[in-house]
Amino acid sequence: QVQLVESGGGLVQAGGSLRLSCAASGRTFSNYGMGWFRQPPGKEREFVATITSSGSRTSYADSVKGRFTISRDSAKNTVYLQMNSLKPEDTAVYYCAAAYARTTVKEREYDYWGQGTQVTVSS
Repeated sequence: QVQLVESGGGLVQAGGSLRLSCAASGRTFSNYGMGWFRQPPGKEREFVATITSSGSRTSYADSVKGRFTISRDSAKNTVYLQMNSLKPEDTAVYYCAAAYARTTVKEREYDYWGQGTQVTVSS
């Protein structure tokens, strides 16, 4: 089992920044590709970003490319999502997820999920 706990969400004005954290515990963190997803109000959950188990490669949704940065700190068993130039359309519940021995943009291929953290961007 892997337990994932997100933090760092909140209310921010458009153009502002937030950094989300996802602390992992349980099985070996370095064996897992990590991803961030989000679910806007009234919409399906969607891919945001992913990072390989080594942290050497990342991938982003077009809607956040150039504004968001995913990273991981293996010593702290934590993955981060730095969000800059936030827009009202970034308002969503943000989830982190872990995929054993893979890096993927597909929600169904993730094995473990956090409980989510709310991000609200006001205009």
